[in-house]
Amino acid sequence: MAQTTDFPVRVPLVTKPMGILASLAAARRNVLSIIPDIATRQPMVSGKTGKRWHMVMDPEALRRILLENVANYPKSLVTKNLLEPAIGKSLFIAEGAHWRWQRRATAPVFSHRNVRALSPLVTDAAGRCSARIAAAGPRAVNMFDEMVATTFDVISDVTFSDDKGFDRDAVHNAINAYVAEAGKVSLMDILGAPNWVPRLNRMITGPSLRQMKQIADQVIDARRNGAEKSPPDLLDLLLAGEDPKTSRKMQTAELRDNLLTFIVAGHETTALSLSWALYLIAHDKRVQDKARAEVATAVKGVDVTGDDIPKLPFVRQIIDESLRLYPPAAIVSRTAMASDVLCGRDVRKGDTIIIPIYALHRSHVLWDRPDGFWPERFDDMKSVPRYSYLPFGDGPRICIGASFAIQEAVIILASLLKQFRFSPVAGRDPVPEMTLTLRPEGGVWLMADPLKG
Repeated sequence: MAQTTDFPVRVPLVTKPMGILASLAAARRNVLSIIPDIATRQPMVSGKTGKRWHMVMDPEALRRILLENVANYPKSLVTKNLLEPAIGKSLFIAEGAHWRWQRRATAPVFSHRNVRALSPLVTDAAGRCSARIAAAGPRAVNMFDEMVATTFDVISDVTFSDDKGFDRDAVHNAINAYVAEAGKVSLMDILGAPNWVPRLNRMITGPSLRQMKQIADQVIDARRNGAEKSPPDLLDLLLAGEDPKTSRKMQTAELRDNLLTFIVAGHETTALSLSWALYLIAHDKRVQDKARAEVATAVKGVDVTGDDIPKLPFVRQIIDESLRLYPPAAIVSRTAMASDVLCGRDVRKGDTIIIPIYALHRSHVLWDRPDGFWPERFDDMKSVPRYSYLPFGDGPRICIGASFAIQEAVIILASLLKQFRFSPVAGRDPVPEMTLTLRPEGGVWLMADPLKG
């Protein structure tokens, strides 16, 4: 894909129809490149590429899909085929009663109290990140690599704190291989082939996934017999969790699949929102200076902590705007289980419903200056129309870890602003490309100059 010098960088959307083979080739390079440009100006776009599909950008129709008639729109077969090899029938994949009991059992784990209790681990990881950047000296730093390393530090500390048997490098490498390869859409998926038909990407990532699951199983079984920790980490909380309706607890395989969901989703998505946020503020001196001034006023201690978050609204707005422009899960899909009507248009049983969050967040109908970087648009979240902003989804299946992700992103971004001034490296703009998530292809290369004390 050609590099663009526009700021902020964006994906060139489709301006003419594509057939099934052209769509497959485009999707394997960058899933977002199959979105028609007209999707940023219309409430709904329909077509047929092997199967009937509908792209939906209308907030009221999205409310029906994600809330009012959610049972009619389970995750699509393509989504399940991509993710199930790594995370099984976990909370992210499960449907119906199996999803409901898991959600009831895990919801207390992400209470405000538990999320805040984990914030010191984020502060510590942010400190280690700052030390690495400072030690690198006066040279360009790939902040995407740094954010991936830092958020993996966080999620592994939060999940498997002090577990000697947890091979972080093996799990990290397995996740990276999986995200890089498994997210490439298969022709078998596009054509709706049965799940038992072999996919090349699954064969490539299979051995590392098996190793990752084996490591997680061993740690879970060892923890069951270990002493309780104070404060408890994520694994402790999940081991103790149970469905309040049935008293059912998760077995080892269920715990492992949900833990791997939180690890894969938790560290990847937060690393991406931070990487894009740093790219954005490096190119906008006004925003960066305003955020740094807020940090200097609000943070009285040496480190940024969870207690500082309520005093950092503008830093939070930068994260919100980063998630608007570059949502990690930038396109999601559902399958209609029965006939319905969306935007006055008939939807048939079996139709694929595509929610192009990237296009929704850049809608010329819903947003002022949709392609521009303007964090102040989130000064008043109540003024943002519901279902026009979906970085974490919405409805009963809204991301269970959203509050933790925001806490983590604000602490890390504020910590970096407290220590460094960021500026772009000429000719090294990232290119937004999505396979499984919306990544900055080529990295986020910035100069990070230490602030004088």
